[in-house]
Amino acid sequence: MSILLTGGAGFIGSACLVRLLSKGKRVVVLDSFEPTLYKRALKEKHLKWARAYGDFDFIEGDIRDEDRLQAVFAKHSISVVLHIAAIAGVRPSISQPDLYVDVNLTGTALLLKVARAHGVEKFVLASSSSVYGGNTKTPFSEADPVDAPISPYAATKRSMELLAKTDHHLHGGDITCLRFFTVYGPRQRPQMAIHKFMRLIAQDKPIPMFGDGTSARDYTYIDDIVSGVMGAIENLDGYRIYNLGGDQVVSLRELIDEISEVVGRKAKIEQLPMPPGDVMITYADIQQASKDLGYKPETSLKSGLRKMWAWYQTVSSN
Repeated sequence: MSILLTGGAGFIGSACLVRLLSKGKRVVVLDSFEPTLYKRALKEKHLKWARAYGDFDFIEGDIRDEDRLQAVFAKHSISVVLHIAAIAGVRPSISQPDLYVDVNLTGTALLLKVARAHGVEKFVLASSSSVYGGNTKTPFSEADPVDAPISPYAATKRSMELLAKTDHHLHGGDITCLRFFTVYGPRQRPQMAIHKFMRLIAQDKPIPMFGDGTSARDYTYIDDIVSGVMGAIENLDGYRIYNLGGDQVVSLRELIDEISEVVGRKAKIEQLPMPPGDVMITYADIQQASKDLGYKPETSLKSGLRKMWAWYQTVSSN
């Protein structure tokens, strides 16, 4: 039996792939190399990196292509679906809401439909802390209301959770939705804040700081997120939602100072207005994930930044 990993060539997906291979799991990867967020060549490098940890079946295909999905499930003996494929990002979703709805919702609905048709009843679905919108009560709990998303991306992620809940209501099975909180680490998308800030500070170029620097995020190192995903796969039980965060909130100004210290160069800051769709704070209550999944983030921000900087130096010199 195999695990179907959608979006397995991306940042989080490829890290999950490596962990699964390290555990001796059989994995089928489905990825379309969708070009909105970063270039195909980077995703191909992710897959090459993963090959060093074991063999896997790779299929280039889109989760919106029902014929391709049918062929994947017909050919491979799939026992679990780890669904990470999606168009990510708050800011680009504002200019391309139709694309986000099409990929994230149509693709997820088709994946659930086809998997059910082939008797697969175990799913782990990647959601996002963005579903909490402008909530001011902290830390964010899975029981908090999430009916006021403030970006198309957030709306699609919440809608993916609702599609999964409806599917579970109609067909049963086990579906877990994981709300990721600001994931960073080696192989992070180039336009994400930490990767972008490292690159610009290293090049002695100004970095954009949106707002006054007091916005804050619960930054979560990639290895900790992957551990949470593995815990979810191993503890599927009905319909569940869990926060996966770093359990440490850091302001934007503090983040910039930390990156500057790691890079060894003072940041030049270009202050800009806060963009629409951005929230002031994310902060995960991880008690439920700790109890049910054994989730325990272990990487401090300083340690995670050092690891990412060491990786960045190796790739930037090539």
